[in-house]
Amino acid sequence: QVQLMESGGGLVQAGGSLRLSCAASGGISGINSMGWYRQAPGSERELVAITSSGGTTSLADSVKGRFTISRDNAKNTVYLQMNRLKPEDTAVYYCYVAGFLGVRSLRVWGQGTLVSVPS
Repeated sequence: QVQLMESGGGLVQAGGSLRLSCAASGGISGINSMGWYRQAPGSERELVAITSSGGTTSLADSVKGRFTISRDNAKNTVYLQMNRLKPEDTAVYYCYVAGFLGVRSLRVWGQGTLVSVPS
């Protein structure tokens, strides 16, 4: 069974930094897209950052210049480096991985990790 293990969330003061990690296990292969979404209380889930197998990245306008997404293909791991955090970044962050299990394509979600930036 494919699983994603997220880590790195927590409480940080405004202006601080956190690094989220998300490692995929369980036989997933041919990973193409990996990324992060977030959901704040009372809000819909929104895309934060994605990275393709070719290394192309895309970031939401609200985090450009502050967040960086990267991946380690050998470890099936995606990272989100978050700098200069703001209270509005407070949310549960979910990673996802899109790839294949055998011949079946799938998208798997992490359990979510809470990032809290008090105002």
